[in-house]
Amino acid sequence: MALTADRNTPMQQAKTLALRVGAGALIYAGAQVVLSPSGFAVPGKTAAGLTYVGRAEESADNTGGTDGAKTVEVSRGGAFKWGNDGTVTQAHLLKQAYVVDDATVSATDGGGTRSHSGLIVGVDSDGVWVE
Repeated sequence: MALTADRNTPMQQAKTLALRVGAGALIYAGAQVVLSPSGFAVPGKTAAGLTYVGRAEESADNTGGTDGAKTVEVSRGGAFKWGNDGTVTQAHLLKQAYVVDDATVSATDGGGTRSHSGLIVGVDSDGVWVE
């Protein structure tokens, strides 16, 4: 319903999220984390239909659990340095990066097999900064 007066709208910080981990997933601290199509956190991997979240702040081992049996803390809202699969160059600055695995990004979607990671905001000799 539309407002007809001032409202004290609740707010929370979203720089760190506690996400439910997918069944069978093992996420290492520092890993690139994505959401599966069903909304559970899994380590970054080459697959279509995933949603990039950010960097795992802790390890989460749900290899023997069901969807959501464990949680993982994930940081977002900043730029993280991921490995370069060799395709990302300075020419890709402010263009989309794509998830290769839990530590690597690419400049290409691999023929539609890779999900979006984030915007490339820097390219160093030892990695790619992704926002």
